[in-house]
Amino acid sequence: MARDYIREFLLSVQVERRLAANTIHAYKSDLAKLECFGKSIGKRMDEMEKSDLSSFLRMLQEDHQLSLRSISRVRVTLRRFYHFMQMEQHRNDNPSEALLGMRNQRTLPGYLSSKEVETLLQAPNRQNVRGCRDFAMLQVLYACGLRVSELIGLRVADLNLEVGYLRCLGKGSKERLIPMGREAVGAVQSYLAGARRRLLHGKESPFLFISQQGRPLSRVGFWKLIVRYGYRAGITRNIFPHIIRHSFATHLLENGADLRSVQLMLGHADISTTQIYTHITRERLKAVYKKLHPRG
Repeated sequence: MARDYIREFLLSVQVERRLAANTIHAYKSDLAKLECFGKSIGKRMDEMEKSDLSSFLRMLQEDHQLSLRSISRVRVTLRRFYHFMQMEQHRNDNPSEALLGMRNQRTLPGYLSSKEVETLLQAPNRQNVRGCRDFAMLQVLYACGLRVSELIGLRVADLNLEVGYLRCLGKGSKERLIPMGREAVGAVQSYLAGARRRLLHGKESPFLFISQQGRPLSRVGFWKLIVRYGYRAGITRNIFPHIIRHSFATHLLENGADLRSVQLMLGHADISTTQIYTHITRERLKAVYKKLHPRG
């Protein structure tokens, strides 16, 4: 069904607007990504709401590392596609309209509470191979604040479990060392001791986290995984892989970490990128004050 919508839309803009071939190709590429995203959250393109489209744009910017200019182009694609859907009566509204006022300014990232993170981390069933792997992945993701691309790109050689840190290759091929914490170290040790060997089926791989086919996991594969565990954990909001990274930074600052240390662990080139998390902690302090202070 989704592919029919895409085909109808592309034919429409090609015939009626006579757009350049490059523009048609860009529309097709953007909508293919949207369709793939929809599958990961269990929604068709005609069912998506504004919050879904916002999560999609956030995924492109944070997980796929698209530039702000590219994100703006995708936003135009969404606007034209859903205008077409509305005009053709495939749906009654246009969920992209609320996105039109968005600019390239930084918005406050969503994050989970400590209790929600703990519930999410405990969601995998560690009695089976996949659950053991997924538990280790979630533990490392939260303990180290990694990007998804960094997590799935980890190699066994990047770990020093005796000392308790990992080596990560981030944006711009910049290397950083990040402490892992006892629980993450223990989860990875358990995974390496049994589940990983069973997933490899006698093969060899330098990568730490392996799919059931013995290959490295993909971003989309991990997205589906975390959405499933978020649902199992009873988290009702839209959940996406980068929300764990936001939670990592927010919880560190809430518990007294200095901004420079958080910047180094996140791998931000500019500390102004890290400073956005201080707005979250300030907003939370204001909310607590307003709720609990006699004259709040």
